[in-house]
Amino acid sequence: MPYTFSIADTRFLTSGAGVDALQAASGLRLTGATGIADLLAVRSAAGGHAAAVVETVLLRRRAVERWGEAGADQSAGDIDWNAWLFTDEALQQAPPPPVAAHRARRIRAHLSAGKYAGAHDVTCSVGVDLAALTGAGMVTVGSDIDPVRLAMAAHNMATHNMATAGPAGPAGLPVRLVRADARAATTRGLLRYADPARRDATGRRITSADTIPSVADLDAADPAHLPVLRLPPGIDYQTLARPGEIEMVSWRGTVREAVAWPPEYATVGRRATVLSSVLGGVIGDRVIGDRVIREEFTDIDPAEDAVTPAARYLVDPDPAVVRAHLVRQYAARRGLTLLDPHLAYLTGDAPPPGIRSFEILDAAPYSERTVRQWARRDAIGTLEIKQRGTPIVPDDLRKRIKPQGDRRIDRTLIIARIGRHPQAFWCRAVPGDPGHTGRTARAPGA
Repeated sequence: MPYTFSIADTRFLTSGAGVDALQAASGLRLTGATGIADLLAVRSAAGGHAAAVVETVLLRRRAVERWGEAGADQSAGDIDWNAWLFTDEALQQAPPPPVAAHRARRIRAHLSAGKYAGAHDVTCSVGVDLAALTGAGMVTVGSDIDPVRLAMAAHNMATHNMATAGPAGPAGLPVRLVRADARAATTRGLLRYADPARRDATGRRITSADTIPSVADLDAADPAHLPVLRLPPGIDYQTLARPGEIEMVSWRGTVREAVAWPPEYATVGRRATVLSSVLGGVIGDRVIGDRVIREEFTDIDPAEDAVTPAARYLVDPDPAVVRAHLVRQYAARRGLTLLDPHLAYLTGDAPPPGIRSFEILDAAPYSERTVRQWARRDAIGTLEIKQRGTPIVPDDLRKRIKPQGDRRIDRTLIIARIGRHPQAFWCRAVPGDPGHTGRTARAPGA
């Protein structure tokens, strides 16, 4: 179970003694093997707050692992996560900095019309989105109903040079923090933004009622000025009883969020924003100086409706494109065609740049016997299985195939329902990392 922080913990962690204890603990391994000894060592400096110190160091390490060191590349931005305070839940829900920065720039563009004086993050948590909003050049208010998260946000904003009563932020604009319920209208003249917590929706689609507060409650706070909402990427947005635009945003090949833009900010009905990065330099295994790049697809773009037999390559579009139901628009821009009107896989004579594709080596109506023959013929040691539109369970099939050849020889089996019948494609993956153009992609799970 994650540690539950108290106000007393946050006061200690931001005190001189707390900073010293955190510095000392940051040099400890804090693993399962050393946990007891490390905790005893921390307790000598932190007393009853030792568990809070250990948890904070571990959370900071997770933040750096996820987002990188400050200044290393644009995926980390200029934030020193080793100086921030987090709760486990807040860190899990926080967006990657490039995703938050993209959304903040869109919000800032809407403010340019002059209707609003700034932005109000009504569920500010520990302040990751606040940092992005202020960094985009907006007067910003942050509020949260939880006093611990709000105290952490105050520390984090001060650390990020954006404290209410301290130095101005990068754009010369301070942040004001207040304790408030997101279900009540507490400011005027500010564009509201909310990132409600997620309920556990294991085993079913997430709906607008599966957030805390619910979408309906957030909208009801000021029906004349609906908030911009950051929602989980798995939300069933087609049942979202809310006008406006749905934007699916991916970062490095994974969908990170669905953003519901109210009608006054919407220019299309559906949008897929694909964020990736171009390499800067490399020192050892570390990538530095990355440049974040953005590509967008919308439901008003030209669409490709042609259905053709498989060409030389199969292409699996970015998942944001798939979630936003913009596969036809993606195909038109990339010069690809559809394998089936109801299938997300596309085909073409050349692989598009920057996206992982699959060169077809063999194809046949699906049968397990045929797949076994292909595996034996090529003496493979590694098999990735992807399926769409069939009841086949990739992990179960892989166990039955039992690749026993050279592990350096790998293949990808794609099983897709085309028309009424499953078709098998025996493929070689073509590198095209969706996260770093030009780097070899790690194969995603089947």
